Amino acid sequence: MAISIGIDIGGTGTKLGIVDDDGKILIKKEFGTWAFDVFEEYVNELARIVKNMLSGLKGESDLQGIGIGSPMGKYVDGTINHASNLPWKGVLPIVSLLQKEFDVPVIITNDANTAALGEKVFGGAKDFNDFVMVTLGTGLGSGFVSNGKLVLGFQGFAGELGHVNIGRLEGRTCGCGKKDCLETYVSATGIKRTIFSLLAKRHVESRFRNVSFDDLSTEDITLAADNGDKIALEAFEFTGKILGRKLAEVVMLFNPEAIFLAGGLSLAGDYIIKPIRKYMEKDVLNVYRRKVQFRSSELGSEGASILGAASLVKGEFI
Repeated sequence: MAISIGIDIGGTGTKLGIVDDDGKILIKKEFGTWAFDVFEEYVNELARIVKNMLSGLKGESDLQGIGIGSPMGKYVDGTINHASNLPWKGVLPIVSLLQKEFDVPVIITNDANTAALGEKVFGGAKDFNDFVMVTLGTGLGSGFVSNGKLVLGFQGFAGELGHVNIGRLEGRTCGCGKKDCLETYVSATGIKRTIFSLLAKRHVESRFRNVSFDDLSTEDITLAADNGDKIALEAFEFTGKILGRKLAEVVMLFNPEAIFLAGGLSLAGDYIIKPIRKYMEKDVLNVYRRKVQFRSSELGSEGASILGAASLVKGEFI
């Protein structure tokens, strides 16, 4: 049985699993990313868990490789570069360290790229050769597939849609140090910031007036919109407008057949998708109008990051 290892390194936790060729996760594990102050100790723990998972498999198996999705994962030299939301600083040689433990190919790229590849290999993009994946989580990630290949760029950092500037708006500071990056408005964190900005500007009743920032979630905002909360509805419209206009630029640059949305904010459904589509269609040239499909990721949230990372082993898409 051919298998691969998928590893998703997140700012809070690391998820990893063994995946077969049909996209079935055979064994899955998770542990805290921030439990290790020294990067080499973290990699040692990662290797130990992988070896334990492999030893727990029943029957014969053929490990094809290890795929890793990480913030600021750099495909071209196998490193993690200055990731602001991980506990270790600098350039981290994760691929070379793991290759000392496993005699198989080890591949890394950023986590949004793995989401795009996962959708291509195991999800709803199997029949698309030109599409964009937008992940709307704590931040905004994006992966671009063109002519059936992941767009990487010469450094391996292509497709950082979350850090394009949307123009001077509210001057929101991003974790990257810049101001008014797209993800400071369009993400789970971004829409929460919009809610509190609107509360300061609007004299209307809202369920959010007695809610703290840390206690607010995108699910809460969706539930409020279901009940007609004006602040929630305006926040979705505002967020969709900003993303729609940026996606219009993406459509005119890359001419994708579909745009896939994943992540917690995408679960708001039409509240976010309708304004995205409306403002995107408004801003594109006539030749592109009503040509782009909007789809939700078919991988869902459970195990999607593991499947995406494991799909890196399918080298024909890179």
